[in-house]
Amino acid sequence: MSHEYRDRIYIRKDILLKLTEYGELNQTSLLSYCGLNLVKHKDIVIDLEQKGFVDKLEEPWGNKKIIKYKITEKGREFCRRILEPYEEMFPRK
Repeated sequence: MSHEYRDRIYIRKDILLKLTEYGELNQTSLLSYCGLNLVKHKDIVIDLEQKGFVDKLEEPWGNKKIIKYKITEKGREFCRRILEPYEEMFPRK
C-alpha cells in the first residue's frame, strides 16, 4: 500500500519536472516521457490540473482536438522551491 502511494508521489514529481523542462507538451508526449499509461494515470494529471499546478489546453486539429498541458506559475514555484532541492538531496540514481 505505501509503495503504491510513494509511486504516485514520484509520478506527480516527474510530470511537473517534465513540464518545467519543456514548458508545454501534448498529452501523448507528456505521458510517454514520464513512462505513464493514459488509462491508468490520467487521473493524476487531472488532479494536478484541479489543484492548479498544470493547465490543460485543447487545440482543434482537423475534426479532433489535441490536448496539451503546461505548467502554471504555482507548479513552477513548487518545482523550484520543493522538487528541485528534493532531487538534489535524494537523487534516485
